[in-house]
Amino acid sequence: MRRVLPPLVVGAAALSVVTLRWSALHWGATTEETRELLPGDEILRDPGLVATRAITIEAPPEEVWRWVVQMGSDRGGFYSYDGLENLAGCHLHSADTVVDAWQHLEPGDLVRLHPRVALTVAAVDPGHSLVLHAAPAVAGVPDAAPYDFTWSFVLRRHPHRATRLITRERFAYTHRWSPLLVEPVSAASSLMSQKMLRGIRDRAERATVS
Repeated sequence: MRRVLPPLVVGAAALSVVTLRWSALHWGATTEETRELLPGDEILRDPGLVATRAITIEAPPEEVWRWVVQMGSDRGGFYSYDGLENLAGCHLHSADTVVDAWQHLEPGDLVRLHPRVALTVAAVDPGHSLVLHAAPAVAGVPDAAPYDFTWSFVLRRHPHRATRLITRERFAYTHRWSPLLVEPVSAASSLMSQKMLRGIRDRAERATVS
């Protein structure tokens, strides 16, 4: 005889999934931060999924910026789980020092996630914000993602010389099946982003103390 789960159990399980998903998409961010407009939001008017994450760093914005601006698989890495990313062929190593040669970005420059995958710098306000953009797939570019995507980094001065670092990912679906790809990508991104934010925090705070 097939056993049927009580509605209360099913409801509790569904609520747990929703809660965990919300927490993953908004790790570290306040309610106000999840709702406010950030640089880069104007690029995608109707995203299918938005993730806003944040962390407080005991270092001034100008110090935190030096670690943000040098990100890239062929630059300073992403301060996350290098071993996992390299299993996907990223060939990166997260830097533990600031490199002068990596301290400048302009709109149109590429920030590589992988030797074959790059985001374009859509906007940059040194010391304040960086917006990266990956356009959706087009004819003749089979490796491009089937969604439009922006990734923003916003730095704000916090009390006592600290910095509030906020990141936002926005996905716009270009196919009916895009959510089937974006949802697991976003789940993995949550873990990597949390580690990245902690990695930036630890490096910036060490540099400030030294």
